[in-house]
Amino acid sequence: MNRQDVFELMKSNPAFFLATIDGNQTRVRGMLLYRADESGIVFHTGTFKDVYKQIQNNPRVELCFNDFKKGIQLRVSGNLTELTDHALKDEIARHPSRGFLRQWKEEGKMEDFYNKLAVFQLQPDSATVWSMDRNFSGKEELAL
Repeated sequence: MNRQDVFELMKSNPAFFLATIDGNQTRVRGMLLYRADESGIVFHTGTFKDVYKQIQNNPRVELCFNDFKKGIQLRVSGNLTELTDHALKDEIARHPSRGFLRQWKEEGKMEDFYNKLAVFQLQPDSATVWSMDRNFSGKEELAL
């Protein structure tokens, strides 16, 4: 698997799990990918959520994507950077897959939308690929 294959797997399987650290406890939750390409992996959350506080305290995370049809699991690690560009937040809110955000923004269901929507970008430094067909022969490590 090469770098482009990694991005294609993510885009084809946009639901992923995000692992963070909360003190000495790991926390994992499902997330929804916005974009994955050479510029990085982009997703969002709310600044009022625990996950946001955990990322602020420790931006080192791991994302786990699964392609269940092909039996492939992809874990990607790196440090997150928060993106504050209002134009990007508007773009995300307008995206067809983000109707819930558009509703919060346009119908005023979320006051101070731009400060409550946190957008993060991961510049991955490594990826680990595991597949069922190679289950007993180990995993594949990729430098990104």
